[in-house]
Amino acid sequence: MNFPKDPVMLLSVVNTALRDYYKSFDALVEDNEVDGDDIIARLASIDYHYDSSQNRFK
Repeated sequence: MNFPKDPVMLLSVVNTALRDYYKSFDALVEDNEVDGDDIIARLASIDYHYDSSQNRFK
């Protein structure tokens, strides 16, 4: 999966993937071999944080 650099676009791509394909953020990171900490930091820069109970960034 190609992850955009823009945090707003990244939010859309990640939340869509979590909703449609992955049961957790860790599964998305592992399957795509990406740096989860980098994604978390980029989304935190626009004040979005992962909610594991809802499996999405909000």
